[in-house]
Amino acid sequence: MGLKITTWSALAEPNRLNIVELLREGPLTVGEIAERLSLHQPQVSKHLRVLSDAGIVQVQPSANRRIYKLSPQPFIEMNTWLESYRRMWEERFDRLDEYLNELQGKGKQ
Repeated sequence: MGLKITTWSALAEPNRLNIVELLREGPLTVGEIAERLSLHQPQVSKHLRVLSDAGIVQVQPSANRRIYKLSPQPFIEMNTWLESYRRMWEERFDRLDEYLNELQGKGKQ
């Protein structure tokens, strides 16, 4: 059984995050990614393998090229997880805002 790479750990590496940012624009080959990021092709292939193992990218063979595109599912899962924190912080900021308004009201008296 191999090590499962999580979405978070895969995206923590700056080059992999840059690859994901590029792929937001649409599918690209390894060579196109390497050229746009000024990286060597073996280095890009290594990063794409990690992203693929984490389920972040999908590969589609086309003749002798491999075309990579983003997989939506990991980002949907991340957004769902983050949404609970967004709600929590919005509620806290709303309470803070109410408290500050209350303090300002007392200061005017």
